[in-house]
Amino acid sequence: MEGALVSAATGALRPILGKLYTLFGDEYKRFRTVHKEIKSLTRELAAMDAFLLKMSEEEEPNVQDKVWMNEVRELSYDMEDTIDDFMKHVDDKDTNPDGFIEKIKSSIWKMKARRRIGSEIPELKKQIIEVGDRNERYKSRETIFKAHEASSYTRNAVVDPRALAIFEQASKLVGIDKPKVEITKLLTEQEGCVSAKKQLKLVSIIGCGGMGKTTLANQVYQDLKGKFECWAFLSVSRNPNMMNLLRTILSEVSGQSYVNTEAGSIQQLISKIVDVLADKRYFVVVDDIWDVDTWDVIKCAFPMTSYGSIIITTTRMNDVAESCRSSCSGCIYNMRPLEMVHSRQLFHRRLFHSNEDCPSDLQNISDEILKKCAGLPLAIIAISGLLATTERTEHMWNQVKHSIGRALERNRSVEAMIKILSLSYFDLPPNLKTCLLYLSIFPEDSVIEKKALICRWIAEGFIHKDGRYSAHQLGERCFNELLNRSLIQVAWTNEYGEVESCRVHDIILDFIISKSIEENFVTLVGIPYIATRTQSKVRRLSLQVVEEGNSIRKIDMVLSHVRSLNVFGHSLEIPPLNEFGHLRILDLELCHQVVNHHIANIGRLFQLRHLNLRWTEVSELPKEIGHLCFLEMLDIRGTQVQELPSTIVNLRRLVDMLHDSGVKLPIGIDKMQALEMLEEVNAYRQPFNFPQELGQLQNLRKLALNFEGGSISVQEHEEEQCNKSIASALRKLGTQNIRSLTTVCGGRFLQQGPLCPVPLSLQEFIMTKGSHVEQVPKWVSSLVKLQKLRLEVNKFTQEDLQVLGNLPALLILEVNGLGKYSRTTFTVSHEIGFRCLRKLFLGACDWMVFEAGSMPKLEKLEIGICFYSSSDSSTASGSGGSAFDFGMENLPSLITLKFAIYGWNDSTLAAAQAAIERAVGTHPNRPTLIFQKMRG
Repeated sequence: MEGALVSAATGALRPILGKLYTLFGDEYKRFRTVHKEIKSLTRELAAMDAFLLKMSEEEEPNVQDKVWMNEVRELSYDMEDTIDDFMKHVDDKDTNPDGFIEKIKSSIWKMKARRRIGSEIPELKKQIIEVGDRNERYKSRETIFKAHEASSYTRNAVVDPRALAIFEQASKLVGIDKPKVEITKLLTEQEGCVSAKKQLKLVSIIGCGGMGKTTLANQVYQDLKGKFECWAFLSVSRNPNMMNLLRTILSEVSGQSYVNTEAGSIQQLISKIVDVLADKRYFVVVDDIWDVDTWDVIKCAFPMTSYGSIIITTTRMNDVAESCRSSCSGCIYNMRPLEMVHSRQLFHRRLFHSNEDCPSDLQNISDEILKKCAGLPLAIIAISGLLATTERTEHMWNQVKHSIGRALERNRSVEAMIKILSLSYFDLPPNLKTCLLYLSIFPEDSVIEKKALICRWIAEGFIHKDGRYSAHQLGERCFNELLNRSLIQVAWTNEYGEVESCRVHDIILDFIISKSIEENFVTLVGIPYIATRTQSKVRRLSLQVVEEGNSIRKIDMVLSHVRSLNVFGHSLEIPPLNEFGHLRILDLELCHQVVNHHIANIGRLFQLRHLNLRWTEVSELPKEIGHLCFLEMLDIRGTQVQELPSTIVNLRRLVDMLHDSGVKLPIGIDKMQALEMLEEVNAYRQPFNFPQELGQLQNLRKLALNFEGGSISVQEHEEEQCNKSIASALRKLGTQNIRSLTTVCGGRFLQQGPLCPVPLSLQEFIMTKGSHVEQVPKWVSSLVKLQKLRLEVNKFTQEDLQVLGNLPALLILEVNGLGKYSRTTFTVSHEIGFRCLRKLFLGACDWMVFEAGSMPKLEKLEIGICFYSSSDSSTASGSGGSAFDFGMENLPSLITLKFAIYGWNDSTLAAAQAAIERAVGTHPNRPTLIFQKMRG
């Protein structure tokens, strides 16, 4: 039951069962009555869990079911808190008592505690049954209203907004001309080419719900379909009936009526469609595809060899778009938000007559509303429709701005927007719904760090280790899936193109806030126009100050059942920690008002899993922190803490320990066997036996070592001995689980340290500032599992390139520190290797030439080139090629190309740029080209 997840749909129902068995162990079987009650309670909870999961897939459950679902969830949290309290009391008495008498007393006490919780089981079961009975009692009355509801449903049904988009008059469309031209060009370019005529063309349009994908596809369809022999436009939707879809296609391309398209099987329908289209030019739009499996069936109906035919697909999913593209070497078109000028045009068209301008007193607030809509056409249309029935005053419009998607989500003017977002939300599996709703704790426009978010999900119990996958790996999958579905947006990527943080579109944030409040999943305090429900028990509390000068001085609600406390803002008064009995997450990052006394009672938070004090003014951690036996993540980076208390080694479940390099660790860290991440540790500030203890951390996966100040703070012989000990520890870790090693100012260590044999398990080796070595260390060639390598070397040769090329798993290579006056020309041939390399960053050199068969998977290339005289153009010729030819055509997977140019010779730079731009223009991938001039 360890993997039992907490979720927004079922609350804590699943973890409860595991905790009951943990509390009693095998001993509960001795108490037959309790055993029977637990089995009965288990059946009740399992049935409720299944029902709640099923109901969570309903877009609009009836009011009675909603009430019952909320009641069961709240009861599950209360039950878990009760069990946690009993478990704490048992654990408090479980601390190895001294003496025979004390051991007897401890055993008797634990037996009494188990009997006491045993007596509570029937009461818990009674509450569960009462909730179920009450729901059934009132639910039976629904039959009276069934007929009335059925008739009123057809009168009040909301028209699918995608259907409306198809019939939108072209004269009313705004900002669509440019993307329409771009799509048309992708579909018709090179039309005169014989090879192009032999191949079907496909463009997959991708974007979040409400972006205008359907409208754009339809406009291109209406403009071009007359040039084809057969055409069809079909919407797939979230839960497609494949038989009906294929019958619709057959009807449209063949001209038959729908009723005459019946067939015995899907395969027979596909065969009929293929027969119709076999020798014809056709144009098909497949709108709103939700999964790859659906596309895999639909595409079978379209002959991929039909010359001059066209397919457009639209989707919200990156993996679907990629699957469509790869089906016939097509293109992906990413929808862009409307520019501000077009947003205003669309907004004003709905609100004002053609001869009427926006009143001057409403211009600022209207721009603020449009900024909140962030160029999302559906949001602009919905909000302008709402404002059309609102008094034209700044005060009233300001209220609407703050209420978008929250207080007014049931207004008829925004129903279409809510329906679009609901489609994406209800398509999510339960764990992803929970992870998405959790994002509602963050303030508007927040940049949310991926690693920190995943740590929060884990601490909340939304994600657990599963088989060979760690919790962090599964968390990353969830994060990537939300990105894939366009429910979150990329905020920042690192130099390797990896996503480091995300943000949530304001409209989506407002939608998930409304869902979170409805289900009492998150409680928000400090945000204008969001009423705080003090009568409800608070489960996850987000304190925010969204406007400068505001403050929250008193929290008027019961906090004893809060599981997550998140504070955003500098002027907030932090509630005393002794008010929180069941806190699992305490996140005070960037709260500069937090000092030592705010965390004085932290030892009482016995369920705490996640403690983030980053960038607070805390200077000392209390020794009681050692009581937090469940703590898994501790982040004190940017604080004033200089030394960790000795009790920190009692945190036997701590997985991630993040601190600044100046922090001194206590003796005994080898007891912290759960540690997977330790950074950043200054090797010369630690106790004498630190290297030996470091080597004993069997589960350590990521380590950052800082060697700054070695020759100053310690004697030379001591530094040498420390380096040898650290090297020995790394060799031990290399036989276990170490995956990532970062060195800061580690040049002397890497140059002198005897790292042979090296930690062969390394998948990532990063050398950062001050870690320069004279040349590539010989032992790097032994890192056969290495995927990411960042080197800082003073000298890099063709031989070094060949050594690195033989690393079989290398995906990312960055070589820095070569100096802008480096006079080396590198040649990459297919013999050198680099069979898997996807990204290459190389510091300044004379030139680089890629021969046929070299780096077949390279996607991103960034190199620094030195041009200091006109003669450099001859050097750039490489091996017998023309000037500035580096063999771009031999890099078939290239997507992005960046040149950092060093030099003053403008004529040479211009010639180089022109030659490279010509090469880009003829490359099949049309890679993005970036030139950056580095003077001096």
